[in-house]
Amino acid sequence: MTKIPEVPEGIERRSLLKSTTALLGLNAVGTIPAGARGSDADPAPVSGQDDTAASKRPAAKEIIRITGMETFLVKPRWLFLKIHTNAGLTGLGEPITEGRARTCAEAVKEIEPYLIGKDPRAVAHHWQAIYRHAFYRGGPILTSALSGIDQALWDLKGKALGVPVYELLGGPTRDKIRVYAHAGTLAQMKERRTQGFTAFKTGPAKKRPARIVETKAFVDNATREFASLREAMGPEVDIAIDFHGAISPQTARILIRALEPYQPMFIEEPVNCQNVDVMAEIARGTVLPIATGERIFTKWGFREILEKGAASILQPDLCHAGGITEVRLIAGMAEAYYAAIAPHNPLGPISLAAGIQVAASIPNFLCQEQVSLGEGYIKTPFRVENGYIPLPTAAGLGIELDEDALAGKIGHDWRNPESYDADDGSVVDW
Repeated sequence: MTKIPEVPEGIERRSLLKSTTALLGLNAVGTIPAGARGSDADPAPVSGQDDTAASKRPAAKEIIRITGMETFLVKPRWLFLKIHTNAGLTGLGEPITEGRARTCAEAVKEIEPYLIGKDPRAVAHHWQAIYRHAFYRGGPILTSALSGIDQALWDLKGKALGVPVYELLGGPTRDKIRVYAHAGTLAQMKERRTQGFTAFKTGPAKKRPARIVETKAFVDNATREFASLREAMGPEVDIAIDFHGAISPQTARILIRALEPYQPMFIEEPVNCQNVDVMAEIARGTVLPIATGERIFTKWGFREILEKGAASILQPDLCHAGGITEVRLIAGMAEAYYAAIAPHNPLGPISLAAGIQVAASIPNFLCQEQVSLGEGYIKTPFRVENGYIPLPTAAGLGIELDEDALAGKIGHDWRNPESYDADDGSVVDW
């Protein structure tokens, strides 16, 4: 049972109770430690959670302090973060490692003492402090926790200034953001097409997990199924194919060559992302674009990909790679190598909102992945018009949670699938 925390001065208890009990947060809103409240001359905090109200925007010189952080599990497998301030503004983030949601929530909780009482607007400084003050840096858990926090800090900064995050990143480079949808079958692809999508991602058709050396039948079946999608959807539609790092190097080369006549938009994770040298060999041996990045963390991880020419399309995940701060830098590195950015996102609407802000501000953007436009999660879901989401105009990340709709989606215990070879019982990638 969540313990109701002490209420910082100036924050109405009724508002705090509503936020905490309605969402059954994993981490209750923390209090400001002694000495972190500021002087008596600090402006009085503003109560309430209506982030869209213009009256909530603080004056330029007003002191804003972080008063607490709460995380809450959201179905189907997500983790949402709220960062609260004494100014009544709330920043949203999505600090999740799929299948390790509770572990990631605990990592956020461990970072909380650093942020309590600080001004959230020093986003880059906080990123450096959180990352570098951990002697054991990086990795999926810590970087994912940092990523969600970074998103929330940018959201707060944008709201405090009354502008979208992309305005703080240099302004828009485009008027709309192209997005793609997941579709495992032709029926799903046609349905997504009627919903406005013009780009899709599928996986190689297979009747069982791929073996190290696959049969001709396996390759022929995967190629035939993709060819049928291409024929049915036509040459104007983009269809990417994701090997998910679960195809061996021995089979990947053969399968990619067979797929070349049907021109996928890109081949994602043709082999395990840690096998950078082999991925670079594959990239040099095909005319198709190679994409990777969902399991690569920070600029240091992507440096090797770029230097070795392992991929010409980078897919940093805003919830894993280091948040908005880091992905913007990764995009700059990619531009120097003439590589494109297609942000990875199999997660929720906060992640999508963060990706859209980055996509809107960089010159080398290709397409944004999404699995949820936010229906049932945010008050104004994103809409797709002929393959694109219009450039958002609201402050910060541009979204507001629908608390009433979320109330029935709190809590999950999602775990990664466990896959085994049907013939000998050995562990296989999923």
